Amino acid sequence: MKRIMLPLAYILLLFSLFACQSLTNISSLIPLESSLSTPTLAADNVNFQVKPTDIPSLVQPAIPNLVALEDTLVDIYESTSPGVVAIRVLTDSGRGLGSGFVIDEEGHILTNFHVIEGVTTLEVDFASGYKTRGTVIGSDTDSDLAVIKIEAPPEELYPLPFGDSSEIQVGQTVVAIGNPFGLSGTMTLGIVSAFGRTLQSLHEAPGGGLFTAGDIIQTDAAINPGNSGGPLLNLDGEVIGVNRAIRTYNFTEGEEPLNSGVGFAIAINLVKRVAPSLISASAYDYPYLGITSLDDLSLVQQEALRLPQPNGAYVIAVTPGSPAEKAGLHGGEEPTDEIGLYAGGDLIIAIDGKTVYQFGDLLSYLLNHKSPGDTVTLTLLRDAQEMQLDLVLGSRP
Repeated sequence: MKRIMLPLAYILLLFSLFACQSLTNISSLIPLESSLSTPTLAADNVNFQVKPTDIPSLVQPAIPNLVALEDTLVDIYESTSPGVVAIRVLTDSGRGLGSGFVIDEEGHILTNFHVIEGVTTLEVDFASGYKTRGTVIGSDTDSDLAVIKIEAPPEELYPLPFGDSSEIQVGQTVVAIGNPFGLSGTMTLGIVSAFGRTLQSLHEAPGGGLFTAGDIIQTDAAINPGNSGGPLLNLDGEVIGVNRAIRTYNFTEGEEPLNSGVGFAIAINLVKRVAPSLISASAYDYPYLGITSLDDLSLVQQEALRLPQPNGAYVIAVTPGSPAEKAGLHGGEEPTDEIGLYAGGDLIIAIDGKTVYQFGDLLSYLLNHKSPGDTVTLTLLRDAQEMQLDLVLGSRP
């Protein structure tokens, strides 16, 4: 009896091993939702052979056309790199500052304000090897943009076409070209990670602090020191943003911050409004509300502030004498021990009928569609009651 039971145990063991192997093979080919729903099928069909035609089309991996993508990237570089420039201080060392690109045939170069801050005359180097002097004719600390004017032969001026940043989608492929670490004409590839982000501007607000820069595109295309002011392009070779900054943490003081996969670019639709004004008037006049707001409410903050919902731009404070005060907006006045903020402020949930999920939505709408003197209608929640206020926008002081 013992001599018979021992082989039977081995047979059962081998059967279970084959069953496990079959289950593994099938699960690698079928969506997980169905592969483990009836596990006995794997044991019942140990010798079942899955044919390619039996696999649902939705689980067949999409194979990118790498040759076509490669050709596209090569074409983008060949057509746009002649219009991308390196910007340097006029010194013997020629220390690299940043990047820029040609925006018209009159010799206007767009770059970041922080690239040319404190400098009026610069060296502008083209991909062809041509070098010339440039003069700063307009700058904007709110958007971190600046325009340089150069004199150059017509054959050196390759204006880059502008796209439409309102049409960008998270996940779309983008390209950055610039001058990282002085390596002129460097091209990197990534995707749009998010849009509608906010950053601190370089413009000091009344009473201290800085105004907020809005309509920022987040990308994982490699951007490093020296890329500032260079173009962020879509696969049509159109500029959809101006590379501005990278997010870094814990780098040693004195060392250059390096790319972390979180880069930021100024959306081109804002550039379309600002750049012409920098050329004609050396400055740009921004619409102004006069509020201090939280960009994104956490659940803890919502509960402590006794708000009926987390979505919206919560008004922490209203600047005295501002358009917001004149319109009757309320900031928080009731202390909360839990979060160090004041409760009782208005929660702006829409502007001109467009939903505001967070402060960045409100700011992007103002920057792209409104000017000082325009009237906007704010929908807000005050003491959990919805109401509307009309507000006449001012100019940022």
